[in-house]
Amino acid sequence: MANGNQTEVYLSEQVIVLFSCALSFLGSSLIILTYIIWSDLRTTPRRLLVYLSVADWLSAVSYAFGVWRVFRSDSVDCVVQGAISTFANTSSFFWTVAIAVYLYIFIVRSSQRVADSLVLSFHFVSWGVPLAITIAAVCLNKIGYDASEVSVGWCWVRIHAPDRVLWMLLTGKIWEFLAYLTLPVFYILIKRHIHIAHAALSEYRPILANRPPSHSFSSMADMKLTLIPIIFIALRIWSTVRFILLLAGSPARQNPVLVTLHGIGNTLQGAANCTMFVLFTRPIRTRLCTALCCCCCAKRGAEVRRSHEAPHSLLPGQDASNQREEDSSSRVRTDR
Repeated sequence: MANGNQTEVYLSEQVIVLFSCALSFLGSSLIILTYIIWSDLRTTPRRLLVYLSVADWLSAVSYAFGVWRVFRSDSVDCVVQGAISTFANTSSFFWTVAIAVYLYIFIVRSSQRVADSLVLSFHFVSWGVPLAITIAAVCLNKIGYDASEVSVGWCWVRIHAPDRVLWMLLTGKIWEFLAYLTLPVFYILIKRHIHIAHAALSEYRPILANRPPSHSFSSMADMKLTLIPIIFIALRIWSTVRFILLLAGSPARQNPVLVTLHGIGNTLQGAANCTMFVLFTRPIRTRLCTALCCCCCAKRGAEVRRSHEAPHSLLPGQDASNQREEDSSSRVRTDR
């Protein structure tokens, strides 16, 4: 399974992880496109989601290149790929937490002005800190071949660096641990606030509380608030498990199932966000279905027009006089 201090990446693992990268690429692209196409969806929370999707898009592309190549040694493209994935992955952590902070201030503290004023700070932290860490890691020659010990073919922190654990923490793991702790706290507080407000509304306005549409939207929002931290942890935990096993020196980190789960978890975040915030969001889902139906109808109409025009078009080598003679002879045969 492993040659010395190297985890073998099998073809089946490559195919599965590349498919996961493709889903994340498409999901992140769809989030970005819906934001660009429909101007009324350009709210601040969805704009933050677009920034997160840009980071996930970069992660999917860089990870896909690494999984496709399965680096065996240090090289220029290994360092470039490792730097891009390090920046994008760390930025994704920051934007995920930033969205939770924004929603907490906007919903629980009921201060949209304060929440909106933090957007500039979110940019500075979520782009600036990962960029500074990545530049420092590259300049100090810390990014490179890691023998797939805590990756799936792609490059990250050099496995032979004496301070590799420190740089693994700085370039991802410490931010991952912090996200594990902060995301559940923020979303639990948001859910609790919404439930208290809904209970108060039900007490004073029981007619509105029992309306099916209101209950439906409330249930969907409640489900999303529950799923966001759960899905994040469920996807990222396998990377954390392999990191802990590496620290413990356990060969279990090279288990093919664990390696595959690690690859899927690190690359599927964009697809998960698309599922929750596009496919499970009724207004956007309805617009997408309408757009697809319009495209299908337009295509079908074009095919029908071409089929009606085809009998009247001239065949190659056939001139207009021959066409008129054939039309007149066909009319004679019809009259008979």
